[in-house]
Amino acid sequence: MPVPRRTACSKPPTAVDESAGDLPTTFKLEQNYPNPFNPSTTIRFTLPQREEVALKIFDFTGRELATLVNASLPTGEHQVAFDATNFPSGIYLYQIKTASFSQIRKAVLSK
Repeated sequence: MPVPRRTACSKPPTAVDESAGDLPTTFKLEQNYPNPFNPSTTIRFTLPQREEVALKIFDFTGRELATLVNASLPTGEHQVAFDATNFPSGIYLYQIKTASFSQIRKAVLSK
């Protein structure tokens, strides 16, 4: 019976990924990309801990138009797509809100 050959392997299948220790330590709401956009864009954000998160879209007068996220999310980086097919061209605001953090950014829809 042949002896199995050992091959060079960076980690055995049961190894712990040491990069998992690189968890975020601050909240962060990124600028949407692309911006300006037509008709969809991606919004990225980072959570340093599990949080109840609301991510909402508003028109420039402050009227709420859509809720993209309303859920408890784990620590880490997240991204959400915003499809504005049924929205007119213009400037929109997106807001992330948790119990301990809130931030607003501007997005431009150009059709």
